[in-house]
Amino acid sequence: MNAFTFSAAFITFFSVVGPPKVLLSFAGLAQVHPVRQLRAIALISSAAAVLVGLVTGITAPWLLDLFHISTPALQLAGGVIFFLYAVGLVLGIHLGSEGIRQDAPDLVSGVRELLMPYVVSPLAMTAVLIEAAARDSFTWRSTVVGAYVTVIALDVVCVLLLIRLLRRTHHATIELLGRLLGLLLAAVGVDLVLDGLSDLGVPELPTRH
Repeated sequence: MNAFTFSAAFITFFSVVGPPKVLLSFAGLAQVHPVRQLRAIALISSAAAVLVGLVTGITAPWLLDLFHISTPALQLAGGVIFFLYAVGLVLGIHLGSEGIRQDAPDLVSGVRELLMPYVVSPLAMTAVLIEAAARDSFTWRSTVVGAYVTVIALDVVCVLLLIRLLRRTHHATIELLGRLLGLLLAAVGVDLVLDGLSDLGVPELPTRH
């Protein structure tokens, strides 16, 4: 994830918290929330995601120093958390959500359901920290934060444009896509753990031919 250009950082964030993943999260909420409330949820959660990313990106070097965290350790922790979340998707267990939906879901419950997969996405925050700490330069950290905010802006535009389509999407379709996405995200989490182990000097297993 050691990207050194805006476009490379943008691609990194698009892959971990881009529209494909965010739209799926909002699709579940669209089944039980009215359109006006869903728009508010999208705007509030996106603003929270921008705030968290901004603070995390700008203060990344100090955060890592304060907690004595190395980049490989961060990769391992982020990969494990993301893997557990992805396994939950595959098994149909929505971690971080209220097990039983309310009869009349409100704004707070909707934003709360998006905390784990969107606002504080483990892989997105890991990517922000690793990217921002790649160079000891405020200019570079600003570039990383700018790329992250651009992806979040793209997310919210896609959500607002597709809200009515998401409301018409059948629940079974959402579950199927969610489990498929969970499988792919589990692989991403494993890859992040392997990167962390590699950076720690753990030798690779020999490959059979």
